[in-house]
Amino acid sequence: MNNTVVRNIHRADAGVIATLERLGVATVHEAQARIGLMQPYMRPVWRGARIAGSAITALCHPGDNWMIHVAAECVKPGDVLVIGCSSENSDGAFGELLATSLKARGAKGVIIDMGARDAAEISEMRFPLWSRAISAKGTVKATIGSVNVPIVCAGLNVKPGDVIVADDDGVVVVARKDAASVARAGEEREKKEAGSRARLQKGELGVDIYGMRKALEEKGLKYVDGPIEW
Repeated sequence: MNNTVVRNIHRADAGVIATLERLGVATVHEAQARIGLMQPYMRPVWRGARIAGSAITALCHPGDNWMIHVAAECVKPGDVLVIGCSSENSDGAFGELLATSLKARGAKGVIIDMGARDAAEISEMRFPLWSRAISAKGTVKATIGSVNVPIVCAGLNVKPGDVIVADDDGVVVVARKDAASVARAGEEREKKEAGSRARLQKGELGVDIYGMRKALEEKGLKYVDGPIEW
């Protein structure tokens, strides 16, 4: 669907989204079989931001941020705007004025596979933003794209309504239909890690807690009592 704006989307349950936000990127990524992670070049403009929300998608073109302005009309409180580009580009397509607009609309944050600018101002606003790069190079408004269609952002397919989880570890995408099951798996993983953490704090070794010794032996690992002069 080219040159199209889809005004309304399906969203995941708010409680499920809140759980995924609390769990964070690393746990969610592991909970869904290590899939859905965007390329590691997607970094937060300021450290400490942690969000999750339903994806409003926008497809832009290199050096052009027109569709970001169009997408702002579709954003509901709690949404995350996810911006892809039709070709690799790092121009500063998102800045402080757009952040002001999106914040006023209730957006949780923005994920943009292009460049961001006005980093100091956006950090001061505490508006959550993950971008491919920071660049002062401006953009134009000349080429029409689309809003709320499937896009590719930082190597990942993103559909409108997918749940976006983002923090200092990066950005992970959870398919809307899988959000509830991933949240449950994440909570189970969280409980398991709490038990392992308690044992590690007592001085137990990971090779024993995780039952690694037999597998290491089968792979040929040998222990030699030293010391040895090399």
